[in-house]
Amino acid sequence: MTKIVRNGQWILALFGVACLVGAAAVMAQRESGADSPLAHAQNFSVAIRNASQKSMPSIVAIETTIKGGVAQGADIQELFKGTPFGEQFKNDPRYRQFFGQGGKRQMPRREGRGSGFVIDPSGIIMTNNHVVQDADKVVVRFQDGREYVAHDIKRDPSSDIAILKVDADHPLPALPLGDSEDIQVGDWVLAIGSPFGLDMSVTAGIISAKGRGQQIAEREYFLQTDAAVNPGNSGGPLINLNGEVVGVNAAISSRSGGYDGVSFAVPINMAKWVSQQLIANGTVQRAYLGIAIQPVDNDLADTLNITTREGALVSDVWPDTPAEKAKIQPGDVIISLNGRRVNGTPLLQRIVEELELGKSYPLKVMRDGKQVELTMVAEAMPEDFGKRRIVPVRDQHESEPESTEQNIVGMDVQKLTPELATQLGVSDENPHGVVITGVKPDSPADYANLRPGTVVEKVGQTAVSTPEEFAQAVKKNSTDKGVLLHVRRGDRKFFVVLKP
Repeated sequence: MTKIVRNGQWILALFGVACLVGAAAVMAQRESGADSPLAHAQNFSVAIRNASQKSMPSIVAIETTIKGGVAQGADIQELFKGTPFGEQFKNDPRYRQFFGQGGKRQMPRREGRGSGFVIDPSGIIMTNNHVVQDADKVVVRFQDGREYVAHDIKRDPSSDIAILKVDADHPLPALPLGDSEDIQVGDWVLAIGSPFGLDMSVTAGIISAKGRGQQIAEREYFLQTDAAVNPGNSGGPLINLNGEVVGVNAAISSRSGGYDGVSFAVPINMAKWVSQQLIANGTVQRAYLGIAIQPVDNDLADTLNITTREGALVSDVWPDTPAEKAKIQPGDVIISLNGRRVNGTPLLQRIVEELELGKSYPLKVMRDGKQVELTMVAEAMPEDFGKRRIVPVRDQHESEPESTEQNIVGMDVQKLTPELATQLGVSDENPHGVVITGVKPDSPADYANLRPGTVVEKVGQTAVSTPEEFAQAVKKNSTDKGVLLHVRRGDRKFFVVLKP
């Protein structure tokens, strides 16, 4: 019995030693194997390499040519229109002496570079509008050196997306398109293109932010990335580690003209929707609401009892538009459309524009603290929509009628007469409201950047037409929480909150 016990102890001892040796082996394997930091880095490197190599056959360098020629003097002036030189040349008599009145001048041949990628094996390539705009000739070059002259170029300046066609004798490799809604801040991405003419250059970074609007294009909901993008990268793909396109590289924020750490890409979901319309119709038809909207800051959010990330505030509704027909009102906060939550102005614009024309959609708004359900019918946006002439507001009036000072908010107001409305650029047939004629320094009105010439149409939900009505409406509201004003400058309406 004793011997058996001793043998058992011996067996147990051997088992313990084996466990220790095994644990040591596992630790050693972890240090140098699949779970080591080096192995993780190598796996990440392999993922970047595989995504790059898989994508490159579908990516092209784009070279554009704009022919030179003889231009009239007026055309030369048009060339500088919208630049700081435009007014200088227009007003400087030396302009006429240098260019000649109506004279001719030889314009030089211009060349440009960009990038693009195949989205359909039949030879359809996506790029930026600004890469191919005004080009007389567009040549695309693949990684293996093959070159094609592109034709059937279709552009959408509003989104800065364009597609073009090349005729190849065999199907071309197309890049898979991902889902830009799924990608998250912090996800790794690769920018591939031809910066400075250096074909097939790959840079890596992360998604820094989503939903950026930088006033680069009319339609913006950019992805922001720190992947290096430089001149020549425009139109190239921003891909994830699966080799799927999540964006089209479009612009950089730079003080030097080169990469400064901030780049922007058109989300592929938007670019895909635009390209499908360009392929099918040659143009992009967008639905619209017919409203003016403004961001919701902290003061507005407190006054309207919503969060700063919730909804889009309607500041104006234009007549004979889908919004008016749906009975949307100024002051409504649109919180959802077609079942999709609205968390800001750019997203609402995207949701609206991609609606199918002629169909009805549910729309929810917050109105006076209550949720209201409406229905809108999607209509095509008129070509001239948004191009209404805005008359600048004058700060001085030819006459100063008697006004009433409202010390509680720090501004003087007077009745809006038809004569004042015309002077202030208010184009309504029956204008109403009171005009600010003076603002007291360091007052709630001053803090809200209100200035003489601004028209106040509502205080809270109360329309006002006289100084007396304005005073009564203000007294019903507490400046501690904030007095909500619906104001206008010229034809632009918006909300402000007066707080001490």
